[in-house]
Amino acid sequence: MTSAVVFAYHNVGVRCLSVLLDQGVRISLVLTHRDQPGETIWFDSVEKLARTRGLAVITPENANDPAVVARISALAPDFLFSFYYRNMLGPELLALPRRGAYNMHGSLLPKYRGRVPVNWAVIMGERETGATLHQMVEKPDAGGIVDQEAVPIGNEDTAAEVFGKVTVAAERVLARALPGLIAGNARIRPQDLGKGSYYGGRKPEDGRIDWTKSAQRVHNLVRGVAPPYPGALTRCKSIELRILRSRIEPNRSPRSGAPGLYFEEGSFFADCGDGGVLRILELDSEGRPLDPAAFANGKICFEAVSESPQRPRN
Repeated sequence: MTSAVVFAYHNVGVRCLSVLLDQGVRISLVLTHRDQPGETIWFDSVEKLARTRGLAVITPENANDPAVVARISALAPDFLFSFYYRNMLGPELLALPRRGAYNMHGSLLPKYRGRVPVNWAVIMGERETGATLHQMVEKPDAGGIVDQEAVPIGNEDTAAEVFGKVTVAAERVLARALPGLIAGNARIRPQDLGKGSYYGGRKPEDGRIDWTKSAQRVHNLVRGVAPPYPGALTRCKSIELRILRSRIEPNRSPRSGAPGLYFEEGSFFADCGDGGVLRILELDSEGRPLDPAAFANGKICFEAVSESPQRPRN
């Protein structure tokens, strides 16, 4: 029977671990993460699934610790799989499986290599992304592609909604590719890294809005960091606000004055740097929905702030 050691977390981890079990792969060990204090846990638990299915499971702080490497080496697995595991696996681990190490990545590689690829795809205004199963090599997300599947990104889709589509695609990609991997006849094609870029992780402060950007760009940022992610940030009359949902108003003219957020005709709007206007459908302050009546004077309430995303690297 084919054996595997699995590194997994999040919904993709749960769904892909289930695929391995459904196709009869013997799981020698599951490695996952402890949920972080203070983090919003909106996704399913790999640890819970593993324990329910009677699998050995550990949550090491460092998967590359020599003791962990030695334990996996003793198991002599055929395959090593990583499904949304958050840490890089070192060369000592990648050399252990007899038939290869494979990772499921949430983009159409070689585009959006690196961290939080679904969020970045939405923020950058992509119309599609997907899931890619690829060989793991020492350089992150750079190994040969086994299979991938695209999913569409609608203009109103949030990153969480796109992630749901990517999760389903990841499950299908693995189910489709696994028989070929086990039989040893999977066709693997090298990546052309020149056709994509590497993106780093994001912090809540990277979601701060710069209203001088175009309406489409601000709308993409709002969608890309909408809950359960931290939300797009701005300040209004010294109050920190989160813009949670927006819509582009193509037939509405901006007010005169600086770009920014204002209340008019019973709704919040924002003028952007390209002359485009956003209707703000949902916003809050300190986790509480904002009372529109508090801003019924109609004055623009904008303090200069800047979006500061990390730049992609080739």
